[in-house]
Amino acid sequence: MTDRFERELARLHGSRFGLMCNSGTSALQIALAAIKEREGWRDGDEVLVPAVTFIATSNVVLFNNLKPVFVDVEPDFYCIDPAQIERYITPRTRAIMPVHVGGLPCDMGAIMEIARRRGLHVVEDSAECMFATHRGQHVGSFGTIGCFSTYVAHIITTGVGGVCVTNDPEYHGMLRSLMNHGRDSIYVRIDDDQGLQGKALQEVVSRRFSFVRLGFSYRATEMEAALGVAQLEEREQSKARRMQVAASFTEGLAGYSEHLRLPVMRPETSHAWMFYPLTVLRPGMRERLVQHLEERQVETRYLLPLINQPVYRRMFGNLDAQYPVAAGLNANAFYVGCHEEMSDADVAYVIDGFASFFEKGENR
Repeated sequence: MTDRFERELARLHGSRFGLMCNSGTSALQIALAAIKEREGWRDGDEVLVPAVTFIATSNVVLFNNLKPVFVDVEPDFYCIDPAQIERYITPRTRAIMPVHVGGLPCDMGAIMEIARRRGLHVVEDSAECMFATHRGQHVGSFGTIGCFSTYVAHIITTGVGGVCVTNDPEYHGMLRSLMNHGRDSIYVRIDDDQGLQGKALQEVVSRRFSFVRLGFSYRATEMEAALGVAQLEEREQSKARRMQVAASFTEGLAGYSEHLRLPVMRPETSHAWMFYPLTVLRPGMRERLVQHLEERQVETRYLLPLINQPVYRRMFGNLDAQYPVAAGLNANAFYVGCHEEMSDADVAYVIDGFASFFEKGENR
């Protein structure tokens, strides 16, 4: 089941190889570890990350003894802003980690042009995005390694889990090894010796308990992979329903444009709609609106605040002045669910929650 899930997910994202591990964070961790080892990066080398993303994106940079360098994001699309990238490139910059926030692909054409010109690797954090394309190319297939999450809140779910995809066989072997304690990649699964005879079997036997690097215990299980296979079989229905839910939100909230910035589509780009992001246009209103929704059992999340997290404030200081778009989103943006299991009644209930806030004077 694991092999089937890996191959199918990789194929659906235009990649030759897939590797399932126990989380999207683990996928990012071993992706950076593999590139650092192969390219000979040194501790303290820099990786560019967006100033708005889930904290795992930048944490894995730190866990690999590298330095995250934040880049501000686009005010409309919430992804890393290609126009800001080059100002943060230094002689120690080694990679860019674009994040497809909320299911909307980044401007990968512009990012890859910069990466090629400046000799940088690209590791795509596609935890929040699957099956979406930018200019006809699937997310995960642009850079050196693409990383997905199959955690319960994501586009497809295996309960917990993550997947790396790549077109490079050497990186695929390194990822297999890193995921499994640094074991020789000739044998990392119990059936890797299946059907072998003679010298081929002897070679596996001799290297079966050989460890060639420091690694991690990031394996997933066959049960989780089986869930993933079933989820992939239902992907088209799930994708269509998420699009319907998003369209209903856009239609139902269109009358509040003086209060809310609704999500917009990037040209030549599809959207996976992991969630439905919103920016409140009147400063100070977000908390009242969120409280109003939460009291009606409409659960919300702030839009991936990163640079203002307490742990990062201690590590990096107050960065708000350097990243005005991110700081503005941290103060005014949030999202609601956009899940395929939401019924029409659920969607209408969420919209009614906004209506009761804006139309009954509670927004004053």
